[in-house]
Amino acid sequence: MGKTTKSGKVLATDEDFATELLELENVAVVHGSAFGLGPAFRISYATSTEELEEACRRIQRFCGELR
Repeated sequence: MGKTTKSGKVLATDEDFATELLELENVAVVHGSAFGLGPAFRISYATSTEELEEACRRIQRFCGELR
């Protein structure tokens, strides 16, 4: 945590991370603090391999653009 998006928003918590990931990359994850496990995030893998691969590409792109 503590990274900044390219628009200048500081991601102070895992909830911030999950919210911005959804808004910017259209990928839904659950922030780990919802389960008392922050800072982290959880994914559901109850979908096709193709969908998971695309979601992982989007997560990677999102993280790669953080400063």
